[in-house]
Amino acid sequence: MQDIAGREIRQRCYPKSEMYLPIAVQKQPQINAAVAEVVNEFSPWVKYMRFDIGQDWSGGWAIFFRVMLSDDAVRNRLGDVATRVMWRTTDRLDLPNLGLFPYFDFRSESERQAA
Repeated sequence: MQDIAGREIRQRCYPKSEMYLPIAVQKQPQINAAVAEVVNEFSPWVKYMRFDIGQDWSGGWAIFFRVMLSDDAVRNRLGDVATRVMWRTTDRLDLPNLGLFPYFDFRSESERQAA
């Protein structure tokens, strides 16, 4: 192939890249079970927990947890409950072996209703 001036144009060929997915994508039933155990363990303070698996701002694979706490837990025990939920969740899931970095977002019931 040549350009307008008759010079040879080199075509660049990029190797096909395969999309890498963490093993956690295949283990969602186990993740769901572990999350349900954590919610049951910390009931009534934890109302529910949801998660998404995706890439974070740096391109690394991550699991994003959204945790709904009772208003009582937020008023009286936020630090304790949040810390225990994070530790128990990461302990149950063994996230380094799943190839995921955890992110937690805690909200109260009243915050959800106001939004």
